[in-house]
Amino acid sequence: MTLQQLKYALEVASKGSMNEAARSLFVSQPRLSNAIKELEKEIKITIFIRTNRGVTVTNEGAEFLGYARQVLQQYNMLEEKYLSEKPAKQHFSVSTQHYTFAANAFVELVKEFGASEYEFTLRETKTYEIIEDVKNLRSELGIIYLSNYNESVLLKLLKERDLTFSELFTAKPHVFISKSHPLADKESISLEELDDYPCLSFEQGAYNSFYFSEEILSTRSVKKSIKVSDRAAIVNFMIGLDGYTISSGVFPKYLHGDDIIAVPLNVDELIRVGIIQHKDVTLSRLGEIYVDAVNYSHLRDA
Repeated sequence: MTLQQLKYALEVASKGSMNEAARSLFVSQPRLSNAIKELEKEIKITIFIRTNRGVTVTNEGAEFLGYARQVLQQYNMLEEKYLSEKPAKQHFSVSTQHYTFAANAFVELVKEFGASEYEFTLRETKTYEIIEDVKNLRSELGIIYLSNYNESVLLKLLKERDLTFSELFTAKPHVFISKSHPLADKESISLEELDDYPCLSFEQGAYNSFYFSEEILSTRSVKKSIKVSDRAAIVNFMIGLDGYTISSGVFPKYLHGDDIIAVPLNVDELIRVGIIQHKDVTLSRLGEIYVDAVNYSHLRDA
């Protein structure tokens, strides 16, 4: 077993594809595939399951890759301190639901701790894909929320994939609307008062079960519904169409001035936002720093 094989395996897990990993590593796909097969044969486990859509990491493979990542991190630290004239290239990735505080924490991480060479990835994506990203080690961390409605289903799904959920903070639901919205002057808003306005939500693709919705109370029936795939669109529709979305009250004003406001929603519900990670993977230094940055960002913007 060599360090090169460990690097190859981690890159395949990160890309989710032999072809993509081969391009990133500047090696041929057959050479990469043979190296992985030799590694699997030597350690007597299957790290990856190959499919027409790419590769997925087995449970045994995830545990092995967790140890491999730690070995390479320690090696890179030794190389940087004793052998290299320049810092080693840093790698970090996180998958998250569409939370502004998560993106802001990512910016702070890069600004503060990005070395002269780095490859950082922020994936704002669908709930199911966040879970799969962390399961298959494409991302070190994921950020999702739990509620009374989805908690039992999502925690079961996380357990089946050897993932853990660690709560970052608990928030009461808020309605995000524009400052010119007819309900903007209210101290709190009821669900009935929202009936005549477009409900904005993030589409979840093939896994569009209510349990995967990014918005709490997603099972309620609404007259007008608009599904989007990015935060910029949802902000535009809040301003231009008097639309609304329901989420935590964390929304930094410095990103949109005072155009968007958060008004408490009059319901007896809680949102538990937290970090998911693989149970066999120890957080890297950058992972620990990012979690701290998320905590700071949400407290500042709340």
